[in-house]
Amino acid sequence: MSNSSYAALVASFTRLYRYQHLAAMVGWDQAAMMPTKGNEARGAAMAELQVLMHRTLTDPTLKTLLKEAETEATDNATRASLREMKRVWQQANLLPERLVEASSLAGSRCEHGWRTQRAANDWTGFLQNFRPVVECAREKAQRLAEASGLAPYDALLEQFEPGMHSTQLTHIFGEVKSWLPGLIREVMDKQAGEVTLSPDGPFPVAAQRALGLEIMGLLGFDFDAGRLDISLHPFCGGVAEDVRITTRYREDDFMQSMMGIVHETGHACYEQHLPRDLVHLPVGQARSMGIHESQSLAFEMQLGRSPAFLELITPLVKKHLGDQVALDSANLARLYSRVKPGLIRVDADELTYPAHIILRFEIEAALIAGEIEAEDIPALWDEKMQVALGLDTRGNYRDGCLQDIHWTDGSFGYFPSYTLGAMYAAQYFATLRRDTPELETHIRTGNLAPVTGWLDSHIWRQGSLLETPALILQASGEALNPAYLRAHLEQRYLADSQ
Repeated sequence: MSNSSYAALVASFTRLYRYQHLAAMVGWDQAAMMPTKGNEARGAAMAELQVLMHRTLTDPTLKTLLKEAETEATDNATRASLREMKRVWQQANLLPERLVEASSLAGSRCEHGWRTQRAANDWTGFLQNFRPVVECAREKAQRLAEASGLAPYDALLEQFEPGMHSTQLTHIFGEVKSWLPGLIREVMDKQAGEVTLSPDGPFPVAAQRALGLEIMGLLGFDFDAGRLDISLHPFCGGVAEDVRITTRYREDDFMQSMMGIVHETGHACYEQHLPRDLVHLPVGQARSMGIHESQSLAFEMQLGRSPAFLELITPLVKKHLGDQVALDSANLARLYSRVKPGLIRVDADELTYPAHIILRFEIEAALIAGEIEAEDIPALWDEKMQVALGLDTRGNYRDGCLQDIHWTDGSFGYFPSYTLGAMYAAQYFATLRRDTPELETHIRTGNLAPVTGWLDSHIWRQGSLLETPALILQASGEALNPAYLRAHLEQRYLADSQ
């Protein structure tokens, strides 16, 4: 084919990627380095950058170029690239520049206020900043829905998990809700007689950081293409060529930061191994947030919390944090598989975690649909937390509906990605164990290549060449099957060997 139309599209999307690079870096700096008084100016600058990206995608010439290139494309890779370009282009062209700018400004104000409002348990103050975020999100959802024929919430979900709809999620999560409470009770009864030792701190931040860096290296993180920093809420940001991950430390408890680093390294390795010749185009970028979360959860839950991996890293833990019995691998395995319902999602054990996600999904879906208003969230949150985990959050906004950062910038539709990611990750490892019967021995002896090599081949280097159902089918031999998550949890938490 003549490449003139496609080449022009590549030039435009390469420009967009460079803007995204800048946006990612100033966003990372805002979260990790920026002084408090810089937020207003930073928010304005980020909104301006969002407008520039929006203008790049709403350039009228792109419509003609996409049409011409589609008629000329002859190979699957180019057709896949055009499919992803068109998806991004269509979403942008449905949103007015005014709304893009207003959403960015409202998100910056809300996120910045949340930093102190959460600590002060100030729901009233947060609500003043949150209402404009919800208003922008609803308008965005409505505009996308009218053009796509989707329900408003599904239109937002499409941005994070293309092709997944709330009817599917309601069915999948409904199945989980049918067996999860019983499994939690059974595991807690089983663990009631188990003895665990609490590690004796303090654990200096410098020692925890050194441990984290060494584990990152073991997992394959490329330090020439990324770095580790501190932020209020751990995240993975930056771009494929320069990945920024963050964690947070507590000197009385190293366990959260250590496994948080493993989690974020999963995200980072995905980014660092995306197809480098395509990463400046949508087709070369991460397939979805569910697939992204499947990489972090493959590292943290499937690999990181496994007895084999904990046995592997125990010498590193003791080297940096001291030689005590509580840091023996068997005790660490018991600690990292301890099930106890708690208020905080990011501190939740693997078994109760889905309950936190389902709660958020149900609330945000109702909020975007207009079935509830922002001020209704605390009461609904408490009601659902009581049912799911038997916990009371009345008046405790800090540990209830103010605990997460995601809603502050209008990321409605993101939360389901976490449990979808856990399901994908369980399916990956079922495939891995079937194809590599000695997998645990490899992990225990420090050979992580069977894990990272499989992920690289089947997920990382694929980018978005395949749509999600085709990607999962090609990788595992079947469509998404939530039964693998249940089987994994029952094996890890109920089997006598664990």
